[in-house]
Amino acid sequence: MLFSKLAGLMMAGLTAATLDSFSYERLDQNNSVLLIVDHQVGLFNLARDFDGTLYYNNMIAHAAIGKLFDIPVILTTSKEDGPNGPLPKEILEMYPDATIIARPGEINAWDNPEFRAAVEATGRKQVIIAGIATEVCVAFAALSMREAGYGVFANVEGSGTTSALVRDVANLRMVAAGVQVGGIFSIVGELWRDHRNEPGSEKVLDWFQRYAPMYMIPAQQFNAFPGSAPAEL
Repeated sequence: MLFSKLAGLMMAGLTAATLDSFSYERLDQNNSVLLIVDHQVGLFNLARDFDGTLYYNNMIAHAAIGKLFDIPVILTTSKEDGPNGPLPKEILEMYPDATIIARPGEINAWDNPEFRAAVEATGRKQVIIAGIATEVCVAFAALSMREAGYGVFANVEGSGTTSALVRDVANLRMVAAGVQVGGIFSIVGELWRDHRNEPGSEKVLDWFQRYAPMYMIPAQQFNAFPGSAPAEL
């Protein structure tokens, strides 16, 4: 309870301090790169701030955002030959031709020259990041990329850690540095921007049905009425 009150006061202070100078940076399909950082099967066991089944699906959904919007995707792992393990097979099968940057020791992915070069080579200035653990692999890289001038968007549903307390502290730390935090629905919505834009309503509906079916409930209810046309977004 005390932490929640302190967090609220901190957020209020940050809001007051930045309101006058606020400029809305919107995700752009043509300027974004998706980062999959240490979503490894061994590290998955650390993710206790979500229901396990829900979080596993969130990891796969995060990876699938890259496919939906056809944006560059960079995968990296930490010490995958040890207990951290490899990436899930669903992600490996989704990107069979992708080069996985296996970091031999760097905890902060941005400290790895190959990873940094891969991000820079895309020429894109917005990064969408998720990983395990939120306060380490995600926060360290996010803070470093903010320092390097990138717009950083952290997927809070695609990142996991040991507890809600640790997650909340990590997100506060990132927000204080200018990292934008959001969930799967907000990231997809901001990349899409307009229901008439590519990849089109049919593909987006199919994507939600597969990876985030809870957001399909309004469409399913609409379709349940006799004589209704199939719902479109």
